[in-house]
Amino acid sequence: MLDAGQKPSRRPFGARVKAFVALTKPRIIELLLITTVPVMFLAQRGVPDLGLVVLTCVGGYLSAGGANALNMYIDRDIDALMDRTSQRPLVTGMVSPRECLAFGITLAVVSTLLFGLTVNWLSAWLSLGALLFYVVVYTMILKRRTSQNIVWGGIAGCMPVLIGWSSVTDTVSWAPVILFLVMFFWTPPHYWPLSMKVKDDYARVGVPMLPVIASNKVVARQIVIYSWVMVAVSLLLTPLGYTGWFYTAVALVAGGWWLWEAHALQNRARAEATGGKLKEMRLFHWSITYVSLLFVAVAVDPFLR
Repeated sequence: MLDAGQKPSRRPFGARVKAFVALTKPRIIELLLITTVPVMFLAQRGVPDLGLVVLTCVGGYLSAGGANALNMYIDRDIDALMDRTSQRPLVTGMVSPRECLAFGITLAVVSTLLFGLTVNWLSAWLSLGALLFYVVVYTMILKRRTSQNIVWGGIAGCMPVLIGWSSVTDTVSWAPVILFLVMFFWTPPHYWPLSMKVKDDYARVGVPMLPVIASNKVVARQIVIYSWVMVAVSLLLTPLGYTGWFYTAVALVAGGWWLWEAHALQNRARAEATGGKLKEMRLFHWSITYVSLLFVAVAVDPFLR
């Protein structure tokens, strides 16, 4: 581990580059792009302009990366105390707080201008709104104050579907709103299983994630409720005429498997399973597969109608 007081000039250049990339949380951004690009196919009813896709992805990466860097700047105190975040660049000293702050603000400005000047200004304002919501509303206000933090804070992660649609049409319609709601109801049952796994970390730093303040039975019941609503909302695209049989089939099969896993987790929680027997990460990992399959179906469906 590097000394936080070590001068940046003495830190290995390659390691520094990796550290700045790590500030953007690329694994999370991959998921955001998975929900952006397919919506562009749906909006275009075919293949969108590839240059537009690239610009939207780059702008989205820079915006989300800036939000994530600013999140790490604000949370650097608790990141140093949590096992799962103990190797983040600000904790190890690879990047200084001042550098992180400047980096995050720069990405926010550049991403907004890139969207506005090369895509359209509606997408730019939606992107900036998502960034500010994540940094200010979630990180600064909700995260350390309420167990509903991830519910409402997750709105920022729902914005890419609106951005993807608006980048093609320069408008927002019911299709992206429905997919926004799918992501809204997806976020809590996606993140709460992980929170169950690392709840001791959150408890140590006083962050009231739901699994910290409620029993596994209560958390699992909430997961099941959100899961049913999510699957129901995902099926609205077809009767409204935005998707056809292929998307519907994928949504039913993938959603049915999700509900199976959610109820299985609830049954294990009711049986007071703990530790490895709770198997809470099964649903967490499936949740990523689910959203990937669903949005691939969103992209493919226009070609099969």
